[in-house]
Amino acid sequence: MTAINAVADLAIEGDIAILTLNSPPVNALSAAVRTGILDGVELAIADSNVKGIVLICAGKTFIAGADITEFGKPPVGPALADVQAAIEGSPKPVVAAIHGTALGGGLEVALVCHYRVAARSAKCGLPEVNLGLLPGAGGTQRLPRIVGPAKALDMVTSGAHIGAAAAAEMGLFDLVTDDAALRADAIAFVKQVNAEQRPLRKVRDLNEKVEAARGKPELFADFRRANARKFRGFDAPEYNIRCIEAAVNLPFDEGMKVERKLFLALMNGTQSAAQRYYFFASRQVWNLPDVPADTPTIDVKKVGIIGAGTMGGGIAMNLLNAGVPVVIVETAQEALDRGMRTIRANYDNTASKGRITAADVDKRMALLTPTLELGQLADADLVIEAVYENMDVKKDIFGKLDKIVKRGAILATNTSALDVNEIAAATSRPESVIGLHFFSPANVMKLLEVVRGDKTSKPVIRTSMELARKIGKIAALVGVCPGFVGNRMLAQRQREAQKLVLEGALPWDIDRVLYNFGFPMGPFAMSDLAGLDLGWIREKSSSATLREILCEMDRRGQKTGAGYYDYDDKRNAIPSPVVEQIIRDFAARKGMTSRVVSEQEILERCVYTMINEGAKILEEGKAIRASDIDVVWVNGYGWPVYRGGPMFYADTIGLDKVLAAMKNFEATLGADFKPARLLEDLVAQGRKFGDLK
Repeated sequence: MTAINAVADLAIEGDIAILTLNSPPVNALSAAVRTGILDGVELAIADSNVKGIVLICAGKTFIAGADITEFGKPPVGPALADVQAAIEGSPKPVVAAIHGTALGGGLEVALVCHYRVAARSAKCGLPEVNLGLLPGAGGTQRLPRIVGPAKALDMVTSGAHIGAAAAAEMGLFDLVTDDAALRADAIAFVKQVNAEQRPLRKVRDLNEKVEAARGKPELFADFRRANARKFRGFDAPEYNIRCIEAAVNLPFDEGMKVERKLFLALMNGTQSAAQRYYFFASRQVWNLPDVPADTPTIDVKKVGIIGAGTMGGGIAMNLLNAGVPVVIVETAQEALDRGMRTIRANYDNTASKGRITAADVDKRMALLTPTLELGQLADADLVIEAVYENMDVKKDIFGKLDKIVKRGAILATNTSALDVNEIAAATSRPESVIGLHFFSPANVMKLLEVVRGDKTSKPVIRTSMELARKIGKIAALVGVCPGFVGNRMLAQRQREAQKLVLEGALPWDIDRVLYNFGFPMGPFAMSDLAGLDLGWIREKSSSATLREILCEMDRRGQKTGAGYYDYDDKRNAIPSPVVEQIIRDFAARKGMTSRVVSEQEILERCVYTMINEGAKILEEGKAIRASDIDVVWVNGYGWPVYRGGPMFYADTIGLDKVLAAMKNFEATLGADFKPARLLEDLVAQGRKFGDLK
C-alpha cells in the first residue's frame, strides 16, 4: 500500500488498483482529497501492471460533497475539473464504489468514472439547490445524459437523495450489491469489464436521452408551471432548469460553459450567500456556550402533556413519532375524546397518503394514554403544559404538578409569550422549569423555542435541546421576555401593519408587499387563515378595533367566508370593498386622514422595525447570536431562506440604511421607532450583526 497523502492511499491487488479516501467525517472534496484522487489516479495509470482502478472511501460514506468551508477563499490544490478530467480520460477503467452518500461533487466525481457500483444502503443526489447553487462540476450536463432530462430536472431542483435501487433503475448505478461485499464486488466488476473488453463509457458522450428531448420545449414549460409556487422567489431552481435545457439543446462542452456561467452568477449572488449562511446558522444554533455538549441529561422515557387541544395533540404526535410514550391529560371527557380522535385522524390521513403504514398508526396510538387524572403524571420524566394563555391558570397547574410529579422531572410550559420565571415561581423547583414553545401546527412546524428561566438548570436545558433534536425540531435557546424572540419581533410588524391600514394602505397592499418580499402570506391573509376570533369574546367586544368590528359582523376569516378579505367557494382571497369602507370610516372616527403609502414605506415599517427589535433582543442577551434569531424566523415565521433571516438581511442591505430609516420614522411617527443602542453602536463602528461574537 502506498500513502498518497494524509487522506488517500493506493493499494495494488493483482492487477487492480484500489484508491481509498479517508478524510473524516464525510470525505468532502477538500484540496487534500482532490490532490489524493489526482495523484492516485496518475500513479495507477503509470503502473503498467495495473489494468483497472477502484475509487472507494473509508468511513461512513463516499464523497458527500464539496468542502463548503473553501467557498469564497483563494483556490488551493488541483481544480475539481482537472481531477475529473484525469478520471474520465483514464485509459484504464475506473469504477466508483459507493456507500453512504454520494452527494453534490461526490456524485459528480462518480459520474466521470466509467462505471458505478453501489451498496444497497447507498444514496446519491445533487443537493446544491439547497445552498442556492447548482451542480458546478458537470452535474447538470452529465446527469440528464444518464437518467434523462425529466428525472434530472426533479433531482437538481429538489436536491432529493435517491436510494440505490431507484438510482440503478435510472441507470445511475451499474451494479447494486450487499454493503459488506462492496469492495470485493467493485474489484470483480473491473475485472469483468476488462475480461469482456467493455468500452470505457464516458457519460458526457451519452446523447440518446437528451436528443430524445430536443425540440420539446413543453417539457421545461410544464415543469416550471407545475413548480411555480414551490420555486417562487428562488433563483437557483430556475438556473438549474436552464442548465438542463442547455444539456438538451447544446453540445456537451457548450453546455458546460452555460453551467459555469450560471454557477458563478449564483455563487456571487446574495441568495446563495444567504442560504449558505443559513446552512451554518442552523448548525451553530445547537452550540450553547455555557451549556456544553457533555452536560448530563435526564433520561426522558415518559412524557405527560396537559391539554389535548390543537397544541397538546400536535406536541404529542412529535413524541409518539419518536417512540416516546405519552400520557395526555384533559379536564373533561368530551375534550379528551375529541383530542384523541383528532390525533388518530391526522395519522390516518398521513397513512392514506402512503407516508406511514397502518401498522405505524397503531404502534404510535398504542404509546398514547388518555386520562382525566393529573396523578397519572407522577412518574413522568417530562411534563409539558399546553393550555390556553392565562397566567393564573398556568401557575395553578404548575403548583399542582409540583406536588404530584417526581423530583428530577422537567416541568415545561408551551407558553408563547408569558413570563416563564413567574410560572416557575409557582413551584418549589424553579431549576426544573423551562419553556418549550412549539409552533402551530406543532406536528408540522420545525421550530422549537427553548426558553431558559433565570433558575433553569443546565441539565434541563441540555435535555430539552437533545429532545428537540430527537423529535426532528430545530431548537433555539432564548431568554425570558414578552414574546421571547419570534413573537416579540412579530409584534412590531403587526403593530405597524395595523397603523398603516389606518393611514391609507389597504390590507391587500401590505400583504402584497410582504408576499413579494418572500413571505408565504401577509399579516392580514394570515389573520384570516388563523381566524380573527382567536381570543375574541363577543360579550366584551366594543367595536374598539377593526378586528372587533369584523368579528361582530361575523367576518371571522376564511372559516366564515369573509374576514379582511372576501372568499369564494375555493377560499380564494378577494379584496373586499366592504372592508375598505369599514377601514375608511373607522380611520375617520379616529380623526385620521388617508394618504398614499408607498410600497417602500410598507416594507421598511414592517421589516426594519423587526430588525430593530432583534437588535434590542441581542442587546439584552435574550438570544445567543444574531444567527439564532434568523433560524427562529426562517423556521417559525416563513422568512424566505434566500434572504437569510432578518439580521442577515439587515447586514446585506446595510445597517446604516436601517438606522437612517428608523431615525426618520422616529422623527415623524414617534417613539415606536427609537433605534436600538446596539444598532447605533454597530453603525458607528462600521460593523455588522454577523461580526458579533
